[in-house]
Amino acid sequence: MLLAVDIGNTNIVAGVFDGDRLAMSWRLATDRRKTADEYGAALRTLLDHRGVDMRDIKGVSLSSTVPPLTATFRRLSESYFDLPPVIAGIGVNTGIVVATANPPEVGPDRIINSLAAMMRHRLPAIVVDLGTATTFDAVSADGKLLGCTIAPGIESALDGLISRTARLFTVELKAPRTAIGRNTVTSLRAGVVLGYVGLVEYLVRRIKDEMEGDPLVIATGGLASVIVPETHCIDVVDPDLTLHGLRFLYQLNADAPAVHSGVAGAAE
Repeated sequence: MLLAVDIGNTNIVAGVFDGDRLAMSWRLATDRRKTADEYGAALRTLLDHRGVDMRDIKGVSLSSTVPPLTATFRRLSESYFDLPPVIAGIGVNTGIVVATANPPEVGPDRIINSLAAMMRHRLPAIVVDLGTATTFDAVSADGKLLGCTIAPGIESALDGLISRTARLFTVELKAPRTAIGRNTVTSLRAGVVLGYVGLVEYLVRRIKDEMEGDPLVIATGGLASVIVPETHCIDVVDPDLTLHGLRFLYQLNADAPAVHSGVAGAAE
């Protein structure tokens, strides 16, 4: 079995693969203060609950946008599973060429998602990841990550608005029936949810105009379920895209003698 862990700024998503099948997955709150032992104990409990012995884990694949937790989970992998993890980083084979002006600044999750788009779906593709940030990754037909577009995530934008206004309050993120809100709740939902639908549709259209071929538009991320039902520009919804990308990363690097950290991929 393979343990795949995607460490994000808000959540840590972990999954266990039995061969090519994602057998189970969990979402944990990201806490930079927690130690390897604390996260290890949490994973042991989750695995035990699903009847999986920690000794059944034969490989660990990591992607992290939180550098302090990269080291934490490296220690966890070595201490609790006695395994050197494959970490999305410089020198790791991803099968994706990062064709941006400065490849090291591209987040490893962006490259892992591009790899999963190539292996699970088809290229060219636009990967729309709706999470803490709303990101758009443009991947060419020959496996080049051409670039990314980054906007604040829906929840991040709402939190920023609420924190700066005295009379507004947080609301459940779901689409209203109309764009004209008749109270504060529906007004906020119209502006935030429908506003982000417009953002996604416009940026997808603009990115398509700048790419060759007919890109497949793939949505992933914890907030995809809020936006996707309101738009017709998404072709595929793949909520486990990043975990599968980590599976492919492991398969490409399982026999590598060294473990790397940083940003995967390199400019051609």
